Amino acid sequence: MTQFQEVMRQQLESSMHTELEKLLDTASGAEKECKDTQLDKLSPPSAPQIQPYDKIAARGLPDNVADSLNKLVVVKLNGGLGTSMGCKGPKSLISVRNENTFLDLTVQQIEHLNKTYNTDVPLVLMNSFNTDEDTKKILQKYTHHRVKIHTFNQSRYPRINKESLLPVATNMGMTGQNADVWYPPGHGDIYASFYNSGLLDQLIAQGKEYIFVSNIDNLGATVDLHILHHLVSQPNGKRCEFIMEVTDKTRADVKGGTLIQYEGKLRLLEIAQVPKAHVDEFKSVTKFKIFNTNNLWISLAAIKRLQEQSAMDLEIIVNPKTLDGGQNVIQLETAVGAAIKCFDNALGINVPRSRFLPVKTTSDLLLVMSNLYSLEAGSLTMSHKREFPTTPHVKLGSSFTKVQEYLTRFESIPDMLELDHLTVSGDVTFGKHVSLKGTVIIIANHGDRIDIPAGSMLENKIVSGNLRILDH
Repeated sequence: MTQFQEVMRQQLESSMHTELEKLLDTASGAEKECKDTQLDKLSPPSAPQIQPYDKIAARGLPDNVADSLNKLVVVKLNGGLGTSMGCKGPKSLISVRNENTFLDLTVQQIEHLNKTYNTDVPLVLMNSFNTDEDTKKILQKYTHHRVKIHTFNQSRYPRINKESLLPVATNMGMTGQNADVWYPPGHGDIYASFYNSGLLDQLIAQGKEYIFVSNIDNLGATVDLHILHHLVSQPNGKRCEFIMEVTDKTRADVKGGTLIQYEGKLRLLEIAQVPKAHVDEFKSVTKFKIFNTNNLWISLAAIKRLQEQSAMDLEIIVNPKTLDGGQNVIQLETAVGAAIKCFDNALGINVPRSRFLPVKTTSDLLLVMSNLYSLEAGSLTMSHKREFPTTPHVKLGSSFTKVQEYLTRFESIPDMLELDHLTVSGDVTFGKHVSLKGTVIIIANHGDRIDIPAGSMLENKIVSGNLRILDH
């Protein structure tokens, strides 16, 4: 190692320890603040703070839609891996529909906007050290698409030994013993990393005013022209700097973060921040009726101002983990939506459920691959043949967890237009052109196997036991 490299290493390690001390101080302060917080001061937001989407859309669109679009940047949170679905590499590179990946669909959506309105809406990807290299390789395929693509990296922090509260990392390296001791510190890191990358200033200089931020695995998070128009048409003195899209909570969403009112300001409350004694209250669909979709519209100038004033005050979420070797560690993370309290004239908009279509599991993947949705210009829309606006509840068992295994269990994706509920457990396969209607439960007990024959129609059926389709 050269003298220069050694000095750089020392500076980096010194910087790392300084940042860690700040984080630990902040975490300690956050814990004290949580204990000091008067829980009776928490309440659901008041009506003016959460606007119904229909009211926003009723204003209509101006003739100069292109002017609004040219002020917009689309940012996708692209730091996650596909490990929970048994895939290696960035989750954004998993095929989800007609061999299109999450990233393909995103590029198609923005390219369609740019071609339709003759605009220049760029795409920005916030990568992590886990996804950056693989993502950059794939970006070459979009060279001739009408979308400018930028990337920046979020920070990496060392995991902390739960007992000693010291970093587990022994040096700045990321191989060998250090392979799993670093982590990206949550999507709340977007503000500092975006600012530090220089890309924020670059986009402001190009006349961009707002970013639309969403998770790359949320296939419902497309650019909404009505919300954009609402943002850019406000009087300068009352310009809204932050919009969070929320939607009505169902039993499936009880763990989702919710907007609350605390001492007159909107704040995001995550389940990890709720004392155990109040978790049931947090999950209540009657008290807290909405949850955060993580579709956010944020002023670039406001991000710059808050960063330069060191006024971006985000609550620290302490996330306990166990490494493969059994060591207990903690990760200190922040959420992008938690910054809502820092911005002026922040607003929640209660959007249709269709804007929240995340693919976290193969159960979600089955829905978006099915005939429930049609695909056009990168956007998925519910089929007009579906009589109900809600999606079916699908729960696939552990035999379907990994994408590759899941794909081998379907010769073709079943017709699900009239499906309400599907539960599948055990060694089950589906032949071609199967139709599922109403409530269908298929359970193969341990050691048994069920093959659903090609062309079958199951309506309000429970199938269990052992059903083999023999080759002829």
